[in-house]
Amino acid sequence: TEFTEKLEEVVMIWIKQIRQVLVESEQMRREADDIGPSAELEHWKTRMSSFNSLLDEIKSSRVKKIISILQAARSKTLKQWKELDGNITVAANEAKDNVKYLYTLDKFFGLLAKASPVTMMEHVPSLMNTVCMIYCTSPYYNTSERMTSLLLKITNQMINTCKTYLCEG
Repeated sequence: TEFTEKLEEVVMIWIKQIRQVLVESEQMRREADDIGPSAELEHWKTRMSSFNSLLDEIKSSRVKKIISILQAARSKTLKQWKELDGNITVAANEAKDNVKYLYTLDKFFGLLAKASPVTMMEHVPSLMNTVCMIYCTSPYYNTSERMTSLLLKITNQMINTCKTYLCEG
């Protein structure tokens, strides 16, 4: 039982750390007012990497051994552990899915940044169709919060491109 208590202490530390990661990942991002849509893709790539690393750690043989020992001991800490394990899996799946969908927009990000205002407008219908497709098909990215953030960044990029065009002209 002393050994089991030590393992429970370790798992409780992990639970606390994982909860902290989950809380931080859900906090509002502070971003510059003029940030472009490439930053959205980078944010989700970073988040995907973080959660995939965390999942790899959770699935490691060391962690699995400790969890199986606690299962045999019928530890009460496992309820919290299983819940957090599920939450991490959901967060990792969300990040992976969002990266996949945002990559479909990546080709437009470069076009928006380098185009003149006239040529930029040629790409807007295709861009908006792709954004609409993401909204209609993504299980995670189809919230007003996510879409507003993305559309704001696209608009910022369009404004920055126009400013650059005006200053060069």
